[in-house]
Amino acid sequence: MTQSRSVRQRSKKKRVHALEVATERWKVLTKVLAVIDTLKKEEEHVTPLKRLEILRSQLGLTKPNKVAHFVRRSPQLFEVCRDSRGVMWAGLSPQAEALVEEEARLLEDHSRTAAEYVTRLLMISVDRRLAIDKIAHFRRDMGLPHDFKTRWVHMFPEKFRVVRLEDGDYLELVSWNPNWAVTELEKKTAALTGDANANDIASPPGELSLSFPMKFPPNFTSYYKFRGKVHHYVKKGNTEQFQKTTYLSPYAEPGGLTPGSPEFDKRAVAVMHEILNFTLEKRLVTDHLTHFRREFVMPQKLMRLLLKHYGIFYVSERGKRFSVFLTESYDGTELIEKCPLVRWKEKVLQLTSYRGRIKNLGKFAELSDSEDYLFGNDDSSGATDSILDVKSEDSDDIMDDGALADDTEMDGFEAAEQPANVEAWNLNSSARTAIMA
Repeated sequence: MTQSRSVRQRSKKKRVHALEVATERWKVLTKVLAVIDTLKKEEEHVTPLKRLEILRSQLGLTKPNKVAHFVRRSPQLFEVCRDSRGVMWAGLSPQAEALVEEEARLLEDHSRTAAEYVTRLLMISVDRRLAIDKIAHFRRDMGLPHDFKTRWVHMFPEKFRVVRLEDGDYLELVSWNPNWAVTELEKKTAALTGDANANDIASPPGELSLSFPMKFPPNFTSYYKFRGKVHHYVKKGNTEQFQKTTYLSPYAEPGGLTPGSPEFDKRAVAVMHEILNFTLEKRLVTDHLTHFRREFVMPQKLMRLLLKHYGIFYVSERGKRFSVFLTESYDGTELIEKCPLVRWKEKVLQLTSYRGRIKNLGKFAELSDSEDYLFGNDDSSGATDSILDVKSEDSDDIMDDGALADDTEMDGFEAAEQPANVEAWNLNSSARTAIMA
């Protein structure tokens, strides 16, 4: 891997179409869920469209397109109307309301599993504590509830506790669980080999000599030509040597490891492998991993390590933020093992207009093909609805940094005034009916 080539140049020959499709699907879903989360924080789950326009950057919606167009493309999830003063409002549909209630039940059911994974993150960290704000980056990915910071962190005092330090609130490990100091790879290997002693709590975490599963696309070639020279993506000898290298368990003390050594790199791969296994979809935004370089003793050039171990991981560069997948967990575009929360997300996606069409995988513009379709800019959208072309005098000046906030909880905004004399709104809620009166 040469230093002069960018991430996109290094990896463009290794793109996996199926996982790029999965990335597009996730990007659309993230934006839809951000709008749902914003609406459900409002009284009666309705808000002016102008307000959503102002929050556009936090919702991850790209300029110059209108939020109203995005909402309009999913009428099964969002309803839009104009009140007697001419103000346009958006709200959740009855189907979306039912999904919000279902998600709350599923998150509650998932709480103990999520508590195990958060505890294991603390066990991996060098100080046995992590900043709550950093863990919050994993909230959606790990199936943590919306009140993670305020309520959930206090629900399992036997596992962890909140401590306040000079730089903020931290979650600190209370008790070490030896049964959880076994990696997911160890468990899978034991299941395949029938090793009944793999979870023996008498053995503290130490050195491991396991090989990581690798998966390549059917048309993959292990080399490419650059400036007339042959370069290898995956050198057979190097790969075999890496797989044979003994390394420390992510749960063992990492002291004494030399940065850049084979043992250091393989332990870092093991840490990333373990963290990705904790997520619902076995996928993370790479930014979220880099937040924990010090806590999890990972290399500064983490992206280089991810790209180097193509086959274990796959990095997608679509959009502003890169995503990393655990390749063994996917069969084509589909996650092999889906928990109820993943199936819930699929139900939400089915109620949008997105159907997984990708016109050009070779271009990595900020506005992807899926967004283009949801905003109503594709060729199949013949007409625009002028009533939804809501202009905001403030939206071009507020939050114009374009940051994608898929992990933003959007707290701190005052509830919007409720609509007056709302017309033509198909709502089943008796409370909303009272608003219209």
